Amino acid sequence: MLKKYKKFKVACIQMNSQANLYDNILFAKNKIIYASKQGAKLILLPENCFLMAKNNKQFLEYSCNEIKNQGINEMKKIAKDLCVWIIIGSVNIKEKKRIFNRSILIDDKGRIKSRYNKIHLFSAKLPNKESYNEAKYFTPGKKICLSNLPWGKIGMTICYDLRFPHLYRKLSKKGADFISVPSAFTKFTGAIHWHALLKARAIENGCYIFAPAQFGKHPGKKQTYGHTLIIDPWGKIINECNKNNSVIISEINRKKVSIMRTSIPSLKLEKKF
Repeated sequence: MLKKYKKFKVACIQMNSQANLYDNILFAKNKIIYASKQGAKLILLPENCFLMAKNNKQFLEYSCNEIKNQGINEMKKIAKDLCVWIIIGSVNIKEKKRIFNRSILIDDKGRIKSRYNKIHLFSAKLPNKESYNEAKYFTPGKKICLSNLPWGKIGMTICYDLRFPHLYRKLSKKGADFISVPSAFTKFTGAIHWHALLKARAIENGCYIFAPAQFGKHPGKKQTYGHTLIIDPWGKIINECNKNNSVIISEINRKKVSIMRTSIPSLKLEKKF
């Protein structure tokens, strides 16, 4: 009996999040409404979608549990109202004395279906003298996250995870048809590595990559690269956001995953050394 593959539309939202929580939430809501009207059933937001903190004080002030997080609560409402699935790229969630950079999957009934805490925390000293150390504030996650959608399985990752291919291999070997990579990639590294790394992860694993991104200037002299992408299992960029605050929408056919993995069965033939 032949498998039936459901086609669906995915939307990735590119943002220039700032230090005003309410403005960022409103922007995200308006873009989700637009994407829904265009037929999108899965809609993804980038990393730090609701807040790019202006300083450490604001970062700590707005780090709270899920129940109190206004962005999460608003996304649950709009997902239910529009009957769409939403991936919140990441929010800062405080549990006891620990803070996690967490990506959240919300279903079309407005329920949280999955949570992924960023495993690989960004630590870098770049040639342009920018330096980052997320481990100063965040606790790393320990578990991979794979969830069922109506159209297949999705693996969840966040930004810097992109540089650790073994994570993507684990997700694909467990059946991920799609992998989300919500990001706030730096402008410096993005210009050199963003496209190459995302295409490599798609090709290596024979899966779709959904990568909504932050772009432009943010508080604290941060600059992000943008170029939100949707990539197919063959590594072809099927949609790219070259505008600023914008949305890209593409039709996704999971059959391409099966074709790629049958044509080049590297997942099955992989050997351990």
